[in-house]
Amino acid sequence: MERQLVVFELGTEYFGVGIDAVESIVKMQEITRMPQAPEFVEGVTNLRGTVLPVIDLRKRLTIKITEETKETRIVVINLNEMKVGMIVDGVSEVLTVSDDIIEPPPSMFSTVDTQYITGIARLDERLIILLDLGEVLSVREKMALQEM
Repeated sequence: MERQLVVFELGTEYFGVGIDAVESIVKMQEITRMPQAPEFVEGVTNLRGTVLPVIDLRKRLTIKITEETKETRIVVINLNEMKVGMIVDGVSEVLTVSDDIIEPPPSMFSTVDTQYITGIARLDERLIILLDLGEVLSVREKMALQEM
């Protein structure tokens, strides 16, 4: 079986999420900070007339923060009828991968807590870490984002 992934970068690593969860990819725009939000929540932005909560995926996954560049994007995901923007360092491609090149996450992982990972796709010389968006936005965070 095959799946389509949106592949993006955080630092020097490649990450992927199912294309079915991605609503759009937009250039970085002004974000309004929200008081008492979790540290990884950057705030909210106005996206085509809708107030969209935005998280910094680097902070959420405890990856070294880098400077914003012209490649920085907000990946808008729709997860169980909730829209959230995720700041990433850049979006590189959409690709189709076969399930047979996806391995389960190793028990010891240095970059990201394995609770956020569904697997790792091996593509030629690079590895793509597949994220579990349900875990990245756990119940507590979903409730906090919905209140914004």
